[in-house]
Amino acid sequence: MWGFIVTCGIFLVLLCQLRLLSKRKSKSTPYNALLPNVTVFAMGGTIAGCANSSLEIVNYIPGSVGIEKLIEAVPAIKAIANINGVQVTNMGSENLTPADVLKLAKLILAEVAKPNVHGIVITHGTDSLEETAMFLDLTISTAKPIVVVGAMRPSTAIGADGPMNLLNAVAVASSNQSMGRGTLVLLNDRIGSAFYTTKTNGNTLDTFKSYEAGSLGIVLNQKPFYFFSPAVPTGKVFFDIYNIKQLPRVDILYGYQGLNPKLAESAVHLGAKGLVLAAMGATSWTDDGNEVISSLIREHNIPVVYSHRTAEGYSSNSCLGIPSYFLNPQKARYMLMLAISSGYSIRDIEGLFSIK
Repeated sequence: MWGFIVTCGIFLVLLCQLRLLSKRKSKSTPYNALLPNVTVFAMGGTIAGCANSSLEIVNYIPGSVGIEKLIEAVPAIKAIANINGVQVTNMGSENLTPADVLKLAKLILAEVAKPNVHGIVITHGTDSLEETAMFLDLTISTAKPIVVVGAMRPSTAIGADGPMNLLNAVAVASSNQSMGRGTLVLLNDRIGSAFYTTKTNGNTLDTFKSYEAGSLGIVLNQKPFYFFSPAVPTGKVFFDIYNIKQLPRVDILYGYQGLNPKLAESAVHLGAKGLVLAAMGATSWTDDGNEVISSLIREHNIPVVYSHRTAEGYSSNSCLGIPSYFLNPQKARYMLMLAISSGYSIRDIEGLFSIK
């Protein structure tokens, strides 16, 4: 009798493993029941880029390599996690749109709802990586690790950083130490918060940094080491995108000496539902420009967020509109887009951007 029960138990375990294996979309990594399951969503970018020469690290075609080949190029991943690769887009991140990012976020929401998925990795071009990462940080409410990764050198280059970055990203997404930390950005062995991390250099490997908040941790021998316990960034909120089908247009205007004040009017006339100003200094905008902004706020009831064109800084409440405080223009833009989509009033948006 006991032998029959044990035999049945073994049969059921094997049957469950076979079912899990049959549901997997990627054949890149053999299924190992002892390893966590990580889904890799591929968006393209330099990490999937190719050049004509192994010495070329500037002129190349981004988004040339598919997710299967990216995974196959890093066989060491097989010892860390079971990988399910999903190709969402394959292009340079400068060509991604809010619609692409919204689609990605909804795919991730569906994936993290699966109990057998431990974490998510997104391969992405670095030019707009921080924008996608910020959007995910504001819209994916889960304790499961979400890691956005890219590369500064194409896959064909000598010393390509993509394979190691991808390996480290999977290691971070596989670790229980990464739980409850929000969306993470990983390049060059450093782990950063999506809320604060930004691209600081167009060419060097150590480009992604957060000067004021600092890194959350580093990766050593494919093991994440965190400097702090999990914490929520000040001012971070969550937006439910389940019923959002399209994001409103929000434009960013750059501040400079002798700026054209009429550009703000043009942006609104062309369909912008909100504006973000990359202001000079803290929140400096020209007098003529401020007159136009004041008129737009008064006549069109349009939210205008004053950010800063400097890499870091604090936008104070001395401006006519809404100060972004520590958020740079590209991060403030997605915050504003989501707020408008969620039906926030200008007063609500003011409270959203205020320092709690």
